[in-house]
Amino acid sequence: MNINKEDMNIEVDMTGFVEPRRRKKRSAADNRPKVEVITGVVDEMQSEWASKWEPTGEDSEQRVVTVPKDRYIPLKANWMKIFTPIVEHMQLHIRFNMKARTVELRMAPETPDIKNLQKGADFVQAFIYGFGVEDAMNLLRFDDLFMETFEIEDVKRSLKGDHLSRAIGRLAGKDGLTKLAIENSTVTSVVFVENKVHILGTFDSIALARRAISNLILGRKPPSKVHGQLRNMARRLNR
Repeated sequence: MNINKEDMNIEVDMTGFVEPRRRKKRSAADNRPKVEVITGVVDEMQSEWASKWEPTGEDSEQRVVTVPKDRYIPLKANWMKIFTPIVEHMQLHIRFNMKARTVELRMAPETPDIKNLQKGADFVQAFIYGFGVEDAMNLLRFDDLFMETFEIEDVKRSLKGDHLSRAIGRLAGKDGLTKLAIENSTVTSVVFVENKVHILGTFDSIALARRAISNLILGRKPPSKVHGQLRNMARRLNR
């Protein structure tokens, strides 16, 4: 199918993002989304991939990840690091819908396993949560890694205002040392975003990290004792 880029009214740059061009009026025939598949390739190949994103009704073969405003710039800066493993290793189709602010992933004919679609979505979601690309990429490499998210108030609902701020401070520790101790001792990656905690690791390591984080939130044990428990956890994991 040949698609004229001028008819679709788009501009393509080499970052893989497609910017909609402003115009005063739009006919009813042009109400379709002005977003192309992001392949990093322009002209004929870009149009060829665009045809694969026509609605198919197969909702089970697509995943959509919402991108909040504060993650838009990091996503654009790291797009090729995200795009490359999704397309080359997971063999999926991926695009960024600038109007809806979503990353969309879809099965391709050459995708070897439908599990790749969920893996790809988890990888993108991990980056959106705040994990680095390398940490998030472990979700593509290993089948036994997962993510868990919870709010600080889920552990102690009475935390408000200054009490909540102090709890967040206890989690990070001075210069981030407590967070680093939790990650090293439980073999996890942890991200604190406002009142949310995101943990990436195996099932058992996530449970250990959550227990340590919960103890710090509750404030029932001094940080020094929690650090001692973390060292014991690390020794058990290394056996």
